[in-house]
Amino acid sequence: MAPPLAAVLRPHLSRLGQTLLSRFLRLSTSHCPSDQSDFEPDPDHPIPSALDNDDGELVCFLHRLSSAASSTSSPKEALSLLLSLSPGPSPASPALLVRALWELRRDPDTAALALRYGDECSAVDGADGAGLPPPADAWHLAVWAAGKARRFDLAWAVVRRMRNRGVLTGRAMVILMERYAAANEVNKAVKTFDVMEKFKVESDQSVFYSLLRALCKSKNIEDAEELLLLRKKFFPLSAEGFNIILDGWCNVITDLAEAKRVWREMSNHCITPDGMSYTLMISCFSKVGSLFDTLRVYDEMKKRGWIPGIGVYNSLVYVLTRENCVKDAHNIFSKLTDEGLQPDVETYNSMIVPLCESCKLDEARVVMESMILKGIVPTISTYHAFLKQEGIDESLKLLQKMKEDGCGPKSDTFLMLFDKFFLLNESGNALRVWNEMRKYKISPVRSHYMTVVEGLVKHGCIPRALEYYDEMKEKGFASDTQLDKEFKTFLLNNRDHWRGAGKYNIIPQRGKHFAKRSRM
Repeated sequence: MAPPLAAVLRPHLSRLGQTLLSRFLRLSTSHCPSDQSDFEPDPDHPIPSALDNDDGELVCFLHRLSSAASSTSSPKEALSLLLSLSPGPSPASPALLVRALWELRRDPDTAALALRYGDECSAVDGADGAGLPPPADAWHLAVWAAGKARRFDLAWAVVRRMRNRGVLTGRAMVILMERYAAANEVNKAVKTFDVMEKFKVESDQSVFYSLLRALCKSKNIEDAEELLLLRKKFFPLSAEGFNIILDGWCNVITDLAEAKRVWREMSNHCITPDGMSYTLMISCFSKVGSLFDTLRVYDEMKKRGWIPGIGVYNSLVYVLTRENCVKDAHNIFSKLTDEGLQPDVETYNSMIVPLCESCKLDEARVVMESMILKGIVPTISTYHAFLKQEGIDESLKLLQKMKEDGCGPKSDTFLMLFDKFFLLNESGNALRVWNEMRKYKISPVRSHYMTVVEGLVKHGCIPRALEYYDEMKEKGFASDTQLDKEFKTFLLNNRDHWRGAGKYNIIPQRGKHFAKRSRM
């Protein structure tokens, strides 16, 4: 029997210490999937990390903003107060302003105040009252933060101020379109694109394709395809445009029937598929386990003269492993070298994931060990593949290993474990994972609470579910109408069974993980 995964990794991962440390520093600013964004700063001028400067300056500036906002009744009064205060931490430094806006990304009102304050300060400090405006990243962050909170009034206010200052960019409008798409406001996303000319911002094909990508990313793929065809007089149909739609059906929503339809639609419009088109179709066939069609399209791709990239070979590794052709999958690694390519972490994951899905954990551990020996660092996806199959004890060990390696665990890691243990009818283990989550400084959000509450309700642990539900509401998260009705009915039907204030004794609780607890 193979040793546990954590034991296998221990002697090898120590050699990767410096690599993992730098990876951890890069990941340390992200907290959970809801924090990860489609915001892309200028790669030549990345957002300065709080690790690069003294935190005291940032904390003091944020405190100043917070005090002004809380002691006044309107943003205009808060801005006047900030401008009238004695010299102190101000957003004179563009880097400080951008860092502050990133920290305020969950508070769009204060973020808008910070941006306005920075803009006013730069105007005052400039020659003849016409100083340089804040950097583009600052404006973009403010638009994104407001849009993410669905405060589109604030987002448009920032856009209008950018126009008045002569610094409005196409990227700001694209961010606004992305946020509308994420909120499923398809018509408003399209309308934002249509008004770009009025704002004197060029709405060229690249911006149009950005709109299509945003719609597809938010699973509004039909709307994106309809828009692509409706605007073909302005933006001629091309393989690139169809590939955006194809990517939606192949990767955002893996729908093979729709992907095939779009492929035929390309032919109907006399559009010749390019290398990316073939790559996407190979990926789609691979994901659904169609080995024959994957190899067929791969052969056709090569006959058409397109050179397969690493993504194509990763798809081949996945489908071969999934269909129990592991030896052939291993041969792909040799073929990669012959083609002048090198296996990457996704190549190894393409073998590890299906092995784990088939409960061949020993073989998956061997592949992972081989990957680490070659100096390739596991990703969070690598660990997730094992976590989906391991029992509670090994899962807890892997969580610790993930932390040591700088690969999480993250918010979605715990969501996945909650789902797994509730599906296995192991409510006690799900609650053990809940307690572990706090050890890794992951603050539960509404999705965590709802998963646990619904899981407990499903397994008849309604009193315990009610405790977590009350805690969720106390933290300011929105309630659920259906759960409100269920709990209200339950309490009315069992009101005579309460014994003692603050304790639930309706259903006998068994095991240490269902011990009664006093409500805070």
